This record gives sequence, structure tokens and C-alpha cells, in this order.
Amino acid sequence: MAKGKNFGGFGGMNMQAMMKQAQKMQENMLKAQEEIAVMETTGTAGGGMVTAVVTGTSTLKSIEIKPDVVDPDDIDMLQDLVVAAVNEALKAATEKSQSQMSALTGGLGGGLGGLL
Repeated sequence: MAKGKNFGGFGGMNMQAMMKQAQKMQENMLKAQEEIAVMETTGTAGGGMVTAVVTGTSTLKSIEIKPDVVDPDDIDMLQDLVVAAVNEALKAATEKSQSQMSALTGGLGGGLGGLL
């Protein structure tokens, strides 16, 4: 192949342009990861009786329990509500993170393993 020619297998894009595009995508991914880390999502259970807040990195930030739901004779129900609220918040955080990364990578996120 002659010098200065584009690589046909890359849709006519030369190597320098590919490297710039890869660097830009990496910068965008780092920015998105930073945004996800500070993102907060909320999950509720029992009609809002228990509220959990988690970060985009799946860290439980807070739990709010309304006094009306605290019944010393039914601790099992309270425990179930806490678990449900936390799981709802974690699911929302995961969905939000995946959506944000998918928008950035054009849907490639699932195939990149630990890179995202």
C-alpha cells in the first residue's frame, strides 16, 4: 500500500483520524463515568413509607423510614420494605447508567466487558 493512502478496511478513515476519534470517545466516557458517580436515584416501597437513595456507583446514600411503618410486632415487613426500596433504587441507577453509556457508545457497552 502506498504511503498516505487510506486503509480501505476502515471506511476510508486514516489512522490519525481513528486515533483522534478514539481519544475523544475515551474523554467522553470518562466524563460520563464521572457524571454517573455523582448521579443519585431514588427507590420507594410501601407507598412511599420507605425511601432509599443510591448513587450511580451503587452506593446506598440514605434511607428514610416514615414513623407510621415502624411496628415492633412486624419487623419482617419493615425489613422487606427496606430491601424493596433499595433494590428499586439500584435498578433505576443501573438503568440510568446503562442508558447514558449506551447513548455515548452507540450501544457497544455490553460487548466491552470491564472497559465501561
